[in-house]
Amino acid sequence: MNALMLAGDRSGSGKTSITLAIAALLSRRMTVQTFKVGMDYIDPSYLTGVTGRPCRNLDSYVMTGDEIRQIFDHGCAGADLALVEGVRGLYEGAEALDGTGSSASVAACLDIPVVLVVNARSITRSAAALVKGFQAFDQNIRIAGVILNNVSGEKHIRKAGTAIEHYCGVPVIGAIPRMPEMELAMRHLGLMPYREGQEHREFQERVLGVTKMIGEHVNLEQLLSVSCTPRPAPEPSPLFSGKPSSDLRIGIAYDEAFNFYYADLFDILHASGAETVLFSPLRDRLPDADGYIIGGGYPELFLPELEKNIAMREKIREVSAQGIPIYAECGGLMYLTEEIILKNGWQGQHGETRHSMCGVFSGKAKMPAKRVVAYVEGRSMPGSPMGECSFRGHEFHYSDVSLNPDIPLVYTLSRGEGISRGTDGALVNLTLGTYTHIHPVSSIGMLLHFLANCRGAA
Repeated sequence: MNALMLAGDRSGSGKTSITLAIAALLSRRMTVQTFKVGMDYIDPSYLTGVTGRPCRNLDSYVMTGDEIRQIFDHGCAGADLALVEGVRGLYEGAEALDGTGSSASVAACLDIPVVLVVNARSITRSAAALVKGFQAFDQNIRIAGVILNNVSGEKHIRKAGTAIEHYCGVPVIGAIPRMPEMELAMRHLGLMPYREGQEHREFQERVLGVTKMIGEHVNLEQLLSVSCTPRPAPEPSPLFSGKPSSDLRIGIAYDEAFNFYYADLFDILHASGAETVLFSPLRDRLPDADGYIIGGGYPELFLPELEKNIAMREKIREVSAQGIPIYAECGGLMYLTEEIILKNGWQGQHGETRHSMCGVFSGKAKMPAKRVVAYVEGRSMPGSPMGECSFRGHEFHYSDVSLNPDIPLVYTLSRGEGISRGTDGALVNLTLGTYTHIHPVSSIGMLLHFLANCRGAA
């Protein structure tokens, strides 16, 4: 199996649409396993949709090198090609003088080549200087080819391509013309994640359009020729070795409103002896289980439906009071408050709207609020159902949660916002709600401690 990374020279280079199209095209002739650098949910859902295999996340701020390689090896089982989509610009990371969290750090960890997507709008010979700078910046990164995006015609392609191949010594594998219709298609795709089991006619139509537009301008054979065998993990990860039988039943909220989960979660739950039962807070009744996970998503887009399912909201409040463990992230945290308030001006609405939620946590969630996108680093304190340990994760929200001051917050953050001034992890009984998204591999101790609590409550 060979591998390569598609990374951009900056945010907005077009790498997401290009990676999506290439993954779709290559999946017609081989088994493609995709990965996404960063703690993202949307892009991986699209890559999952076009390949039929769960896209997995790799992040060197949250994960160690061994964890990255173990996730990579596990995901690649049975694949012919691994295709890794970078995040932002190739060298963008968590800090100014450290590559941790960058696409480049993941490429170096796996020892795979990079095909650089360059936004060539309004530049020709300067594109070679840009690529040359990317090559010189880190000698450990192998830039094996270039795809030019936003070119304006054959003269533009010829001049920029000739300069890059002459000065940089790498092939120009594709040159994609400026296409407003492609930008529009990707903008519509970016509104909602792909969700397995849902009717996806519109998704398939948009992907087909993007694939057709891009596929005509990328040399796939040349792209495959620059891929290479990645560095393997030191040893197979025991995290993914499945048990023959389950002794635990975990309910997972999964529908249009709640679907932000990393693919590795389901594998690790299975390997830990947990049967997973999916349920919809929008339309189902809460299934019987030993514990529940309510992930992030877009509850704010489905508030009338969530409010209408009174039986679900009352049952969640009841099982929480009974001491059955519940773990809720971001959108899940919002759902467990007393109400979600959409303020005047939210998506053009006039006036304020309020919708009753589960009421596990006495308090309210409001939108919109300050946009928070950040890595998180902190410690889970004694008494947390996730155990006492250090962790790293990510937060991404436009909401603000105000809770009753009597509710303890059991996460202390050294980096990140959390619920209130660097504290996170609201705790009532064995229900924990947090803005922090953790990854199940890097935070395996927290997940296993949660499962232990579920076994104790069973």
